[in-house]
This record gives sequence, structure tokens and C-alpha cells, in this order.
Amino acid sequence: MSTTEPKAGDRAGGQWGRRVSIYAAVLLAVFLLGLIPMWLVARGRAAERDAAQRDLRLCRLDNSILSAAVDARRGEYERARVAASNFFTSLHEQVDQVTQPSDLTVAQIEGLKPLLNQRDDLITLLARSDPASADRLAELYISFRKGMGNAP
Repeated sequence: MSTTEPKAGDRAGGQWGRRVSIYAAVLLAVFLLGLIPMWLVARGRAAERDAAQRDLRLCRLDNSILSAAVDARRGEYERARVAASNFFTSLHEQVDQVTQPSDLTVAQIEGLKPLLNQRDDLITLLARSDPASADRLAELYISFRKGMGNAP
């Protein structure tokens, strides 16, 4: 009857493998402890970035219609036409929510939809260099601000 006793080398090899496993587990735990706070910070920064981009898109929308009104008032009808066209294109994208979710609330969308009906008439007035377009753009700007909930 022969009993197989572990050899000294086998016992040392088993302990070494066990140590490596423990070190690997500790290293993984330390890595995760460092990763989780960084992930939380990155997620918070991404949310801040998204909010800033939303605000920027809305400011650009506001700026384009205001720029069109000022340019028309100064008699620069072509620049006003381009700015007004950019405004209507951006507003249409926000209201229709075709490619991405809108930056506008449902109430804002409902308040701003009627403004899109003025597009063709206003662009035509600007293309004809009609001075009446400046007043129409000013009225459009006021309607836009009311629709956004920022009545002047």
C-alpha cells in the first residue's frame, strides 16, 4: 500500500498559485475602486456637457432670429434672409424632432409651431428687400420669446 504524499515542490507550487490568485483579486478590487469614482465623475461631466450643448443650440436659435431682425432693420436684407432661413430650418428640426429628441418642451413646441407658417412670406419679403420685413421679423422675435416662455 503506497500512499501518495505531496512532494515539497508541489506544495510550494500550489501556494504560489494561490498567492498569485489573491494578488490578482486584490489588484482587481483596487482597480475597480479607482474606476468607479472616475466613471461617476465622467458621467456627471457628460450630463453637464449635454445640458450646455442644449443651451447652446437654443441660444443659436434665438441669436439667428434676432440677427435677422437687426440686419433687416439696417437694410442688409440678404444677411437677414440667410439668418431667417437658418432660424426656420433650426426651428423646424426642433419642432419636428425627426433626427433626435428636441431641446424644447412639449409646451414650447406647441407654442412655436405656428411660427413656421410665416417662413415663406417672410423669406419672400426679405428677398424683395421690403422694409416691412424688419417689422415682421421683430414681431416674429417677440412671438418666439413668448413661445419659449421668455416674454420680453
